[in-house]
Parts: sequence; C-alpha cells; structure tokens
Amino acid sequence: MTFQNGEWRDRAIVVELIGSVAIVWINQAKYRNSLSIETLEELDTTVSSLSQNTQIDALIFSGTKDVFASGADINELASLSTLSARRFAYLGQNVFNKIANTAQTTVAAINGYCFGGGLDLALSCDLRCASVNAVFAHPGAGLGIITGWGGTQRLPGIIGKARALEMFTTARRFSSKEAYQMGLVNRLGDPVIDLALEIVGQRTTH
Repeated sequence: MTFQNGEWRDRAIVVELIGSVAIVWINQAKYRNSLSIETLEELDTTVSSLSQNTQIDALIFSGTKDVFASGADINELASLSTLSARRFAYLGQNVFNKIANTAQTTVAAINGYCFGGGLDLALSCDLRCASVNAVFAHPGAGLGIITGWGGTQRLPGIIGKARALEMFTTARRFSSKEAYQMGLVNRLGDPVIDLALEIVGQRTTH
C-alpha cells in the first residue's frame, strides 16, 4: 500500500514516494517497530511490488519514533511451534534476500534503536546511514537465541569476523559512533532520512 503527501494510516508498513525514491517506513511504534509475522509479510509484499517498479530507483528503509526496528516479537517467538518457527525464519530470510538482491539502490536510514532482526534488515541494504543517537545490538545471546535472518552471514563481511563475534556473543549495545568507526554504517547525521535522500540522490543521478 502506498501513501503520499504525508498520509499515514494504521498499517505496519507505509510507503512514501519522493520522486523516484520510495521510503519504506516501519510504522509499528507502539510495538517498538518489532518485526512480527504480520509486519514481515507486509514488508515482503511491499518489497516485491517496489522491486518490480521501473519508476523507482532507490528504496530507503526507516522506522518511526525513536526505533528503526527492534527485531522479532519475543512474545510471538515464544508461542511458535518447531514448524512455525522454521517458517518464520524462512520468511525473514526471504524478505531480506529480496532487499539484498533488488536492482535498486537500498539504504537503511537508522533513526534509533536497531536491534536483532532490525539490524539484519539494515545489513541487507547496500548502504546504511544512522542518526547520532542510534544504538545497535544483536541481543540474542542474552536470551539464549541467535538470529536466523541472515545477519550471521552478512555482518562478518561488513565489519569483520572478530567484531561480528563480539556483537553476537556479548549482546553489547554499540553507539552510532562506534558503528561508524567499525564500518557498520557509512554516514552519520540528522535528520537521518534527509541524509539517506541525499545519498540516493547522488547515486541515482549518475
């Protein structure tokens, strides 16, 4: 579903079109922008549609309020059976692989907390920019779980094996400055959505 001119509805995913750029907003602030099954399914449909739109040159992913995305809904995870958990893992992998493989330039505009599956979403993008107040973590180790959405494969390739192991095994929170220094994000600035638009504007006009 696409909304223009600032029109917001009670949907998990909202798409805002600015020229040839589509901003995909995760619009579940009351749930800390968790990536529930419903949200992932809507994100999947949205990405599938946008990736086939030849009028769209770039996709920007961002979150509402002070959260980019907080990962899977822990309460929902606890209710999954072995079979449904496997399907949930495949759902996330499929969505993020679509983002990683789309021909359009993809940018994560990380406006705040970027945890777990939310970080996996950011890692699936070509580029990442972050607010100076953004915070990064893969907190699964503290819960006795590990991400199943591709982060274990993508993160070492971006920041190196040692740094990735530190994030996965300690569950420590990293500031945006640390994330920039380790190469996890390409640019820092606020408002981060404007920074992302500047980046894709430069890339899509060449």
